[in-house]
Amino acid sequence: MQLKENYKKIRTATIAFCNHLEIEDFAIQVAKFASPAKWHLAHTTWFFETFILKEIDKNYLEFDANFNYLFNSYYNNVGSRVLQNNRGNMSRPSTNTIFEYRKHVDAKMLAVIDRITDQKIIDLIVLGLQHEQQHQELLVTDVKYMLGHNPLLPTFADTYNLVAHKNTAHTSIKTAAGVYTIGHQEKGFCYDNELGVHKVYVADFEIDNYLVTNRDFIDFIEAGGYTDFNLWLDEGWSWIQDQKINAPMYWHKINNQWHYYTLAGLQKIDLDAVLCHISYFEANAFATFKNKRLPTEFEWEIAAKKLDWGLRWEWTNSAYLPYPGFVTANGAVGEYNGKFMSNKMVLRGASTATSANHSRHTYRNFFSATDRWQFTGIRLVK
Repeated sequence: MQLKENYKKIRTATIAFCNHLEIEDFAIQVAKFASPAKWHLAHTTWFFETFILKEIDKNYLEFDANFNYLFNSYYNNVGSRVLQNNRGNMSRPSTNTIFEYRKHVDAKMLAVIDRITDQKIIDLIVLGLQHEQQHQELLVTDVKYMLGHNPLLPTFADTYNLVAHKNTAHTSIKTAAGVYTIGHQEKGFCYDNELGVHKVYVADFEIDNYLVTNRDFIDFIEAGGYTDFNLWLDEGWSWIQDQKINAPMYWHKINNQWHYYTLAGLQKIDLDAVLCHISYFEANAFATFKNKRLPTEFEWEIAAKKLDWGLRWEWTNSAYLPYPGFVTANGAVGEYNGKFMSNKMVLRGASTATSANHSRHTYRNFFSATDRWQFTGIRLVK
């Protein structure tokens, strides 16, 4: 019964967010990495149709035979798919058709979910719900990217600022050198990249129990942070030069005053609010500017139970690599995490855009060093 209720609650939450969109918003793809809302709605539904309904009923009739091609994301085991940068070309099927698709699959799922006893299928349903929660956050970030690049900078909803939160702690936490245990050890769901409990040695470190604020970062800008190559990793320096980056994403200087775009519209920057939408390269340069550094993901996890976290996905100085003993699962599900363990950096924590009950101190998020459309921030260590 709890699984059924969770299914209804999570699937409903996706629609609740989309109720703030206009019909014209659903199909737009502004950049390759930011998928249209319509695609998110369909892809999360495709997951349940493909991995649950078709698995438990070999006679199951797909809602539309073309949808496996249109809404498969990166699962090569499941078949060919539309290129990611072409997702915005799908004016058809219509958005209304996608809503009908969700209703169709939801009805089928709710009719059978209480009768499923195979633990492997139950685990796949749980994975599908966690997957949908990941896409709920991607919906927030992708919609913000779309509207934040609209010439009018329109308001999504007055209640969706999401970047106004402030630090509640202002101290730092010292941790003694030693050998610590890393990895998921508690009951409940985790992704396969959190498994492989192992020991690590860390030296003494002192980690801030607060995140970098907008005021802090403006100090960096005004001190010439974006023009001093000494602060930057070589690849990061080339990136900001090529892309002409001189401020965090969504920041605009208007009449000599900093503003930023929020989902509640364009606003003057709250200097004391926590910084958001920053790349790893910018985070690393800022840390160098402050004569500090970013934490490793192990330091972050060791300190997590004492930290005030959850406002931003926090960049770490750790490359996204497998834990000892990591094994890629057979079939399509094995493509979920393992094949992305290259050229990515780990982020820890959660953000104000993260779905409820979708965070834990062992969660390993990962993005490229130049990515900044997610709700990312900076915590420092010395």
